[in-house]
Amino acid sequence: MNSFRLVLLLLAVSLSGCASQSNLRNNLPVAEPVQTRFAYEIELGKLNDFMRQDIAGDQLGELLYRRGALYDALGLRTLARIDFNHALEYIPDLANAYNYLGIHFTVLGEYQYAYDAFDSVLELEPEHGYALLNRGVAAYYHGRYEHAQTDMRGYAERDPTDPYRVLWLYLAEHEVDAEQARRNLADYYADIPESEWAREIIGVYLGEQSIREFLNSDFNDNASDNPNTVAERLCEAYFYLGKMLQRQQRNEDAKLFFRLALSTNVLEFVEHRYASVELARMAKTATTNAAN
Repeated sequence: MNSFRLVLLLLAVSLSGCASQSNLRNNLPVAEPVQTRFAYEIELGKLNDFMRQDIAGDQLGELLYRRGALYDALGLRTLARIDFNHALEYIPDLANAYNYLGIHFTVLGEYQYAYDAFDSVLELEPEHGYALLNRGVAAYYHGRYEHAQTDMRGYAERDPTDPYRVLWLYLAEHEVDAEQARRNLADYYADIPESEWAREIIGVYLGEQSIREFLNSDFNDNASDNPNTVAERLCEAYFYLGKMLQRQQRNEDAKLFFRLALSTNVLEFVEHRYASVELARMAKTATTNAAN
């Protein structure tokens, strides 16, 4: 077994619940967490030194935006938001800064601010690569599923062979019409190239293989000599599988999978960001149910 292969660890978790649940929790693949990207830290230090000079106008706005992006990549979200807001003071039409702020507002549950930010992105750049997805995600977590479905469909139609676009569309469509969502997912699945590794996640959704079979497969073979790629793939896999388990009311397994997604430390991925949102929402629901 070569160095990049997943390290199988027996997770010390409770074996309560039905047999299928406890079996699922044993011998789950765990990747080495992604370490802080030192190149980002070095660039951040250089930016801070450079910004001590007399800089103003658009140049300062661009530097503030870049520093905000670095803070965000390092998980320093509050500092990132401060810089994105300051960047917009110098460059009011900086679409990417609005996009970042919209994501942050979504994670914080400030949905109207998120919509305003993403609307600004789309006004400035109608073909922006991610604004439709991000506005759709905001609508999804806000419970506005038909709006989420519309945005996700628009995003997916730009590249229907992208399994991540298809998965997000399915999540939104499932809340509106579960049977139709499954049929649509199967249609998309047929056209996604087998070279797209995340296609296998959709295969699990469609019952082509079990979660255990998927996790025990060599889906990481194309990630040889790159442990960060293994971590990134597991971050994605655990998030989407967690969503599937959540839908099946297997909440303890879902929470475990969301925690495993977070354990990869892939801070820049939407799956990592929203795994924390999922856990917070599940904790809030459990507290509300207990109070009732």
